[in-house]
Amino acid sequence: MTDRSHPAPGEIRASRQASGLTQKQAGALVSVTLSTWQKWEYGRHPMPKALYDLFIIKTRKGSS
Repeated sequence: MTDRSHPAPGEIRASRQASGLTQKQAGALVSVTLSTWQKWEYGRHPMPKALYDLFIIKTRKGSS
């Protein structure tokens, strides 16, 4: 069973790439450092679901 309290690293990476952002830009969008964003994408630390949800909301705001 998958732990859905945290997005998977591949899901984080795919969402960032679909938004056309660098890792640094994506981190700035949710107020974290480049290093923190990289740890999430590389699976070294789990990304809090609330921050992932915030990222999705902020990146989709201008796309509608």
